[in-house]
Amino acid sequence: MTFLPNPASSSRMTPDQELIDTTAQLIESEFEERLATLGQLVRIPGIAWEAFDANDLERSAEAVAQLFRATGVFDEVEVKRAVLGGIAGAPAVLASRKAKNGKPHVLLYAHHDVQPPGDADLWLSPAFEPTAKDGRIYGRGAADDKAGVITHLSAVETLKKLAGADFDLGLSIFIEGEEEAGSRTFRAFLDENKGKLAADVIIVADSMNWSPEIPALTVSLRGMVSQVIHIRTMEHAVHSGMFGGAVPDALIPLVKVLASLHDDKGNVAVKGLKSYEFEDLPYSEANLRADSSLLPEVSQIGEGGLMTRMWGKSSLTVIGIDAPSVATSSNTLMPSASAKISLRIAPGQDPHEALLLLRAHIEANVPFGARLEFGEIEEGKAFMADSSGWAAQLAKNSLGAAFGNPSVDIGIGGSIPFIADLTEVFPDAQILVTGVEDADSRAHSPNESIHLVGLRNAMVAEALFLLSANQLQAD
Repeated sequence: MTFLPNPASSSRMTPDQELIDTTAQLIESEFEERLATLGQLVRIPGIAWEAFDANDLERSAEAVAQLFRATGVFDEVEVKRAVLGGIAGAPAVLASRKAKNGKPHVLLYAHHDVQPPGDADLWLSPAFEPTAKDGRIYGRGAADDKAGVITHLSAVETLKKLAGADFDLGLSIFIEGEEEAGSRTFRAFLDENKGKLAADVIIVADSMNWSPEIPALTVSLRGMVSQVIHIRTMEHAVHSGMFGGAVPDALIPLVKVLASLHDDKGNVAVKGLKSYEFEDLPYSEANLRADSSLLPEVSQIGEGGLMTRMWGKSSLTVIGIDAPSVATSSNTLMPSASAKISLRIAPGQDPHEALLLLRAHIEANVPFGARLEFGEIEEGKAFMADSSGWAAQLAKNSLGAAFGNPSVDIGIGGSIPFIADLTEVFPDAQILVTGVEDADSRAHSPNESIHLVGLRNAMVAEALFLLSANQLQAD
């Protein structure tokens, strides 16, 4: 698909004030109902990890499917699974409606699965009980990404009410069920359902705005490489008093390897990694400290502009270490220890090339001749959007109209690897990464929440985009 708008319809690229007011008023009148629906979804702990009840994930998918069935917009709304390696993936929701009279086709993506709740003692309210406080709704999935599901639902129903049930715009819905578990069957799902998912524009509602009042399009995402390493120094454990001082336990070389991954200023020390320069946006050190909870006595790490460090340079985190816990420790030299290293890579960096560079660095920094073994890996491609197309312009205009402030282009330090699959399967589609989260949403963390102002603005913006796209004429 390649929709090109007729220059004569360029005026439709900027929503007029009457449309803005009508859309905002309708969404405001239905907002409490939308919040109640969001709450119903939050109460379903749909987690796509094997350790959790798969029935909850099924209930989550069916609840979302029923919401889109109730719109009466789509020819069919299905709960489907893709199969990879003979194993079925998590349930996803698929719906579509063909474009008519030469109008564009838009695919709306979100995911209904959520992260595990984590330590219940760290939550100020129950993780799966939506709680309103200080202009936010708290609960696991309230932001990531059930708010994205509700934003799509609101936009579709607003389009129907204001443009009429017989609107011409083509629409597809893809609400994934395993995004938080790595999107294992994502590519297979695209391949199996390519006809219903093919679109001119793909809106991925799984990112964030600059603030609840300032909208943003996410134009870049860092890629990701993770590597598990195992280090062994002995065949078995021995008494630390008898052999300590002559025999290295495995934690000594492991700690030295991990320490070598950063230089004294906190820059990633792996040679050969690429970087991409971003212009700094208004974001002070005070903002950074407040949003990240950085302790007042702890300094920042790395060199260069703040946006470049967080979006355009590599970052490296040791996300897990297998070694005796303090509670179970004994005076023993341990023969082996392991760690999992997560490396975020800049746009333009090939993930496999980055993996090889990381491995070369580790091999060069293992001391004492300790035995090194590389374990499980993950690779995810970075993303850099082309924001010159008509859809990006319409999205920015719609966001600016809804939020009352111009949209800004941002990068995200995290990764959404499946976007690379979207670009490969649908190379002609314009991909818009939008979102409803803000810096204090704390996705994946205890006390996840969504700001009500940002959520309402996001609903208005997406509805304006669909309504305007429905009025465009093909060239």
